[in-house]
Amino acid sequence: MNTVTRPRILVVGAGFAGVECVRRLERKLSPDEADVTLVTPFAYQLYLPLLPQVASGVLTPQSIAVSLRRSKKYRTRIIPGGAIGVDLKSKVCVIRTITDEIVNEPYDYIVLAPGSITRTFDIPGLTEHAFGMKTLAEAAYIRDHVISQLDLADASHDPAERAARLQFVVVGGGYAGTETAACLQKLTHAAVKRYPRIDPSLIKWHLIDIAPKLMPELGDKLGRSAQEILRRRGIDVSLGVSIAKAGPEEVTFTDGRVIPTRTLIWTAGVVASPLIATLGAETIRGRLAVTAEMTLPGQDGVFALGDSAAVPDKAKDDDSAVCPPTAQHAMRQGKVVADNVIATLRGQELKQYVHKDLGLVVDLGGTDAVSKPLGIELRGLPAQVAARGYHWAALRTNVAKVRVATNWALNAIAGDDFVRTGFQARKPATLKDFEYTDAYLTPEQVRAQVQGTRQLDQ
Repeated sequence: MNTVTRPRILVVGAGFAGVECVRRLERKLSPDEADVTLVTPFAYQLYLPLLPQVASGVLTPQSIAVSLRRSKKYRTRIIPGGAIGVDLKSKVCVIRTITDEIVNEPYDYIVLAPGSITRTFDIPGLTEHAFGMKTLAEAAYIRDHVISQLDLADASHDPAERAARLQFVVVGGGYAGTETAACLQKLTHAAVKRYPRIDPSLIKWHLIDIAPKLMPELGDKLGRSAQEILRRRGIDVSLGVSIAKAGPEEVTFTDGRVIPTRTLIWTAGVVASPLIATLGAETIRGRLAVTAEMTLPGQDGVFALGDSAAVPDKAKDDDSAVCPPTAQHAMRQGKVVADNVIATLRGQELKQYVHKDLGLVVDLGGTDAVSKPLGIELRGLPAQVAARGYHWAALRTNVAKVRVATNWALNAIAGDDFVRTGFQARKPATLKDFEYTDAYLTPEQVRAQVQGTRQLDQ
């Protein structure tokens, strides 16, 4: 009896790119055409742009974690774990499951969408003392931490300790950093009214960036508008400045200032997932060099997209331009990659990824926002409507849309209760604790793992 094996499609990563790819594969492929498998440590898609609103308590964590198991009609097999290496020659992906077991997953076609991690530098004390804003756990933890600083300052009898606990430093003048500083500043500004023993003037927020401009992609006018909004709220914005040294109780800036603080939030950009380094393939600034069809040159059945791939930006005249690592591009690339995987299966022609940027939205909390949809510059309430309207529309399921809209309405009407869960109160959780960057294998270790397993099978 002859058994026909269906082609195996393996998708790595459940971010915007990976999920869009999987869902399109499921819709357009018949069940007998291929088996689809998704590797992800968490069975949800995180709507990353709204993380600052989770940190500030405007949204609940569940509202931006869109379940991948909710619908019964999806047939993709989900492997709970993380890809830690890929052997392109053997067509095997090495996976560390959530039970800490290392397994080899063979594939015929692989879609690499592992996303990115927080970019750090060799700054003394940074990874030991800074918090990130890249995962749902980090956002929930930071909310607890910030509120606990108010509680601890209120309980302290030492004026120096009280002042230090009420100073907060955010590094990174991009969207993540700016929105994080803005949203958390509104949180502390509202919360301090419930602490009669704390002088509100002691609460100080610092937003710093080594770049000369805040969010340069917005343009000079909107960038200045955002900066004016932050400064009007009392946030100290310092440009051309970074961190020289970080400690448990103070942060030293590169301009010589020493800020006593217990809160350093690091959002200074992202880099491709360490998984890309295991391939031994050509990269562009750490991102995998791919064609406009998002295939890996010289490799059969390998596709890459999203934050970890340097996808040529064909919408621009510059031949060297690559698409920025944004959710907008990742979602659209996911659909094109799915179509190209199907085209490869069916022996059809692949298509290039071409997409013009639809614009930028920055939610600064309340009615404060700056947005540039389709090149139209907006400020204040119209910008806020555009920002929240875009995010709401981009949420993948109706359940998520209802939850987010309800959270927004409830927060606008009733405000915040400033409750901290305390689930990690006794355990520090800094940059090095959340992203597991030491879990990945070297190319040599990947080959040894694959070859060793094969020898055991024989």
